[in-house]
Amino acid sequence: MKNLICLMTIGAGLLLGACTSKPKENNRMKTEIEKKADEFVSFKLTTDLSVLTEKEKQMLPHLFQAAQIMNEIFWMEAFGDKEEVLAKATSPAMEKFIRINYGPWERLSANEPFIEGYGEKPAGANFYPVDMTKAEFEAWEEPSKTSLYTLIRRDEDGKLKAIPYHEAFSKQIQEAVGHLRQAAELAEDEGLKKYLELRAEALLTDEYYESDVAWMDMKTNTIDFVVGPIENYEDQLFGYKAAHEAFILVKDKAWSKKLEKYAALLPDLQKALPTADQYKSEMPGSDSDLNAYDVIYYAGDCNAGSKTIAINLPNDEQVRANKGSRKLQLKNSMQAKFDQILMPITDLLIVKEQRGHVKFDAFFENTMFHEVAHGLGMGNTVDGSQTVREALKETYTSLEESKADILGLWVVYKLHEMGEFTDKDLMDNFVTFMAGIFRSVRFGAASAHGKANMIRFYYFQEKGAFERDAETGMYRVNFEKMKQAMIDLSDLVLTIQGDGDYEQSKSLLEEKGFIREELQLDLDRISEAGIPVDIVFEQGPEVDGL
Repeated sequence: MKNLICLMTIGAGLLLGACTSKPKENNRMKTEIEKKADEFVSFKLTTDLSVLTEKEKQMLPHLFQAAQIMNEIFWMEAFGDKEEVLAKATSPAMEKFIRINYGPWERLSANEPFIEGYGEKPAGANFYPVDMTKAEFEAWEEPSKTSLYTLIRRDEDGKLKAIPYHEAFSKQIQEAVGHLRQAAELAEDEGLKKYLELRAEALLTDEYYESDVAWMDMKTNTIDFVVGPIENYEDQLFGYKAAHEAFILVKDKAWSKKLEKYAALLPDLQKALPTADQYKSEMPGSDSDLNAYDVIYYAGDCNAGSKTIAINLPNDEQVRANKGSRKLQLKNSMQAKFDQILMPITDLLIVKEQRGHVKFDAFFENTMFHEVAHGLGMGNTVDGSQTVREALKETYTSLEESKADILGLWVVYKLHEMGEFTDKDLMDNFVTFMAGIFRSVRFGAASAHGKANMIRFYYFQEKGAFERDAETGMYRVNFEKMKQAMIDLSDLVLTIQGDGDYEQSKSLLEEKGFIREELQLDLDRISEAGIPVDIVFEQGPEVDGL
């Protein structure tokens, strides 16, 4: 019998309350929770703040405050009243695990409940009434229902209504806007000042285009601040609703300088995509750029479960068409995952003679060009009827991550072919990419990134891109077969997106977007070896000595 979820209305928000679920023994639960919490290894988010001016340092407390408010809003979107679930914590480990997951559902284990009294996580999180059906939503004639920036609730008569974010979270938004405006007054970089002013206005109106353009136009700032409702991974019902998050970033200008030339190659890469001409007919905007940063704060959606190590924004298709996008590489977080997770996995699962090919530079490049690849392909279907996001509905995020993953590797291969990486051994990128699948597939079937890795793993397996030694359980990459599989999968995903083929996208996920027995056994070996599944941050003003 399926677990149930009760709905309690408290104030203006909908909270998910306690109903029936299968009880577990308390002693066993405590042991499980401690083990699960320990799978997230602690990492201190710091950087050299001496690169900042005095006024930039004075901006940081305001940015921290605004980011923390985004964190509170995300709690409401993902679950409801966080105090209600935190009160159920019976140990420090359980409290840690609740905070990692922003609720009682384990994000990296298909959103299974880990606290007594909670059933299945609603696919639409807390963006929609928990008792709303897809049919009811689709029959509802309301233009703003598919907006990225509306909560769906019921009125006094039980009918659906759409509430703009700036109204639903009015108190929190007003406070965040105050901090953004104070930070803008301190900003010495004109581009950053303009962005903060426009972003404050955008939070009050849910109109983000102008602030996205201003963010694209920033070129000389040292501090960067990503803030607002941005990604739609949390809405697994339709993929319509954007969740709140924030990153506080400090630019690594030396690394960023090295990356400048690659952004200019986007149009050439688009033309060279390994697919039919109609699936590469759009041209990326010319203002795209690549930069490297150290992160000093994560909040909200980007901090839930697995942690983001690179960013490709804005998501707005119009901004991308007109201006391009920015690709931000989060170097300190990336290094932490490489050292503490990817290298131990390599030693466990990659054959000894290929382990030397797993290198941080290759990991950095694969991750960076994953973000570049988000800007390639089609933002709209080839018939021009709708965006790819609209056409693919809830399957969009998983397929988009599949595209970025596989095309990111193709970009490295193509740049080498174009003479940009003349001193590179592509085997480094291929073997690092293979080891990276085992790191990311652990994010599970509830994660768009996890599903993307499963699709690629089983596609590679079918094409002979790797071999698994049955005796040792170790993997060996076959370069030529992986190269061909990379090209073929790139073509498949680009075609599905360009055609807006929802049924084929859904079929691909149903066929390959889950963990089969043999792969699960290897993932169990990783867990048994005590290799962390991800990182959790020590972060905040006090960590940075502010």
